[in-house]
Amino acid sequence: MFVNIILIGVICVGFYLICKKAPTNVSSSNTVNTNVAHYTYQELIEATDGFKDELGKGSFGIVYKGILGSNAVAVKKLDRVFKDGEKEFKTEVNAIGRTHHKNLVQLLGYCDDSEQRLLIYEYMSNGTLAGFLFGDIRPSWKQRSYIAVGIAKGLSYLHEECSTQVIHCDIKPQNILLDDYYNAKISDFGIAKILMMNQSRTSTGIRGTKGYVAPEWFRNIPVTVKVDVYSFGVLLLEIISCRKSVHFESGNEDRAILTDWAWDCYQEGRLNEFVENDLEALDDYKKLTTFVMVGLWCVQENPSLRPTMRKVIQMLEGVVDVIEPPSPSQIDA
Repeated sequence: MFVNIILIGVICVGFYLICKKAPTNVSSSNTVNTNVAHYTYQELIEATDGFKDELGKGSFGIVYKGILGSNAVAVKKLDRVFKDGEKEFKTEVNAIGRTHHKNLVQLLGYCDDSEQRLLIYEYMSNGTLAGFLFGDIRPSWKQRSYIAVGIAKGLSYLHEECSTQVIHCDIKPQNILLDDYYNAKISDFGIAKILMMNQSRTSTGIRGTKGYVAPEWFRNIPVTVKVDVYSFGVLLLEIISCRKSVHFESGNEDRAILTDWAWDCYQEGRLNEFVENDLEALDDYKKLTTFVMVGLWCVQENPSLRPTMRKVIQMLEGVVDVIEPPSPSQIDA
């Protein structure tokens, strides 16, 4: 009898410990079928000290720095209401939670308390690519070329390797973050329009940022992953030149639109002007020329002429040769 009592006690303690380990702060109605953690709004208020430390503003909301446990995090407070409300939000979280790549910002958690919708991401200590490229000190060519290839790999993963294909729709320097080692990571991809694998085209309202938006957005024609390729091309030319996509200077109207300026410099053999006599880049002239040519292929107005991101990676890494690009504004009938 004594042994039976001991066994019953051990079993009860075992059940208690198992139940204790089960999450208690997530109700069945709030459960999202991923490994990302669920947080209450109050927990995130405390983690961000009342949303005091603003890291930046994005297309969908404001990002704040927070501390969860002993780790720094980035908390994006969404300011838009999804069309289908809670259901669509959970679908987005599911998609982000299943997406893992070294060149994508990792989702760590989420909150969907009442009207409050927040996403918790890993914290990127070196900020955005915009701050890196357009600051007072010109980054090294080696760093810039490494970052460009990393972004291409992240986009290729979203386009071709995810179980659910993702069109980002807003590739720009502000949506590329840099970690401790200056690895490029794409952010905001989970909030973009998500397509099932058996869908390849979609028509929708214009999305993206001026200077990076592909021409097809304005022509009422189906939008594909090639809109991201166009935006990447603009971004690549920015990385090469450390100039913004649209930059007006007194007396330099021919340099105002970066894609046009890149084409003129390439055609006329003036890449030294395009990189403002960056000696490191000019010493690596073959790679510099390759990168400019790839950028010009990506910004072709005709979407069918743009390469896939997989092909972009192969060209940037020298696996395949890059043929002479036509003028980006040339449109086939």
